Amino acid sequence: MTTSDSSPSPAAGLGTSQALQKRAFDLFFAVLGLLATWWLIFLAWMAASIDTRSNGFFIQKRVGRHGKIFHVVKMKTMRPIASLETTVTRRGDPRITKLGAFFRRTKIDELPQLWNVLLGDMSFVGPRPDVPGFADKLQGEERAMLAIRPGITGPATLKYRNEEELLAGQSDPEAYNCEVIWPDKVRINLEYIRNWSLRRDLQYILETVFH
Repeated sequence: MTTSDSSPSPAAGLGTSQALQKRAFDLFFAVLGLLATWWLIFLAWMAASIDTRSNGFFIQKRVGRHGKIFHVVKMKTMRPIASLETTVTRRGDPRITKLGAFFRRTKIDELPQLWNVLLGDMSFVGPRPDVPGFADKLQGEERAMLAIRPGITGPATLKYRNEEELLAGQSDPEAYNCEVIWPDKVRINLEYIRNWSLRRDLQYILETVFH
């Protein structure tokens, strides 16, 4: 995927004032979050390294703002299985370790993304960053999704918080993800951009933390 193929129109996304507010919020709370949780991130990394017998950080290429590829950092929660190469994860996936399931349930696996927020690769709230192969399919107005930084959480993430369980009930999880879930996430994220406010971002963050 190339950046030129996926770049949104210049008018897409947030206004200058909105973008500055969002970035200032992200910077302040990313620093605060890292100062408050560095010890937990370190302990979780050690535990994940022992659990998966590899580097406890999961680092993967994702599509970011303006289609730029960046490396997302999460806590590793899975062990590789040669017969399973899909990027779609469903409930009961044999690659997920017991410790990994705990990290996913408590959202500890998301904490290293505070570093991505600090660097400017991500925001606290926005569309989840997808692997290459989805964002390059966006057309027309849909490309507005690429005008903002991807987020740790957001309205689409919250709606599909039980996505793994939903996919587990499908005969073809990958097809259901591509044909049903992904288009709905695009619709939700475009609505989020059109109606953005800092108050809404705070609501999404609080709902993520306390639900």
